[in-house]
Amino acid sequence: MTYCVGLMIDAGLVLMSDTRTNSGVDNISTFRKMFHWEVPGERIITIMTAGNLATTQAVVSQLEERSKTPDERRNSLLEAPTMFQVAKQVGELLRETIHGVQAENGQQGSAQFAATMIVAGQIAGMEPRLFMVYPEGNFIEASSDTPFFQIGETKYGRPILIRAYDPAMKLEDAVKLLMVSFDSTLKANLSVGMPLDLMVLERDRLTPSHVRRVTDQDPYFQAISSGWGDALRTAFESLPDYSFSAK
Repeated sequence: MTYCVGLMIDAGLVLMSDTRTNSGVDNISTFRKMFHWEVPGERIITIMTAGNLATTQAVVSQLEERSKTPDERRNSLLEAPTMFQVAKQVGELLRETIHGVQAENGQQGSAQFAATMIVAGQIAGMEPRLFMVYPEGNFIEASSDTPFFQIGETKYGRPILIRAYDPAMKLEDAVKLLMVSFDSTLKANLSVGMPLDLMVLERDRLTPSHVRRVTDQDPYFQAISSGWGDALRTAFESLPDYSFSAK
């Protein structure tokens, strides 16, 4: 399993993903799930992946090849005129890859090879945009009503995002919010694991303004984890006591 979040605020986009792909007792594997391509000053595109590892690696590898050797028939991510076209290209490639893997393995069902992706970025002169791409190739875009997307193991980290999100929050506060969301998920589900990859895309900067790999020894993450636990206990203790005699 995995957990990835893309968060859209007024100041830009904040992205975080874990790296665990196998949580067996004696077989824990890690793979990067966040990838980006950029033309400094012109565009920045980031993709996060969840689902079948062979599928996601095949898609990312093909996108990497296209970015290096674009042709007139199939524009690369670095040539698409809008982020909408980027998301469309990723969706088409994801659908084709899943169908191709199914054909090679003689499988009719799609679940075994399914994958979902978050596509984020900005092209010069346009707004930052955030999309979630489904295995069927279709996608939806983040908006003021849906300002963040999660893929993978989403339920444990969602409540804090819903309660604390503010579009006007600073990028630093958005990072802190994602740290808490990931800490809650890590505590609840062993299929999500460290290290975490973090990327901040500040509006109109068109290159990553902050990139960091967060390990389990990271001082800031440890402070967030212990501080959030203490804050929850304090909040719980401050709530009114229940009485068995109350009506």
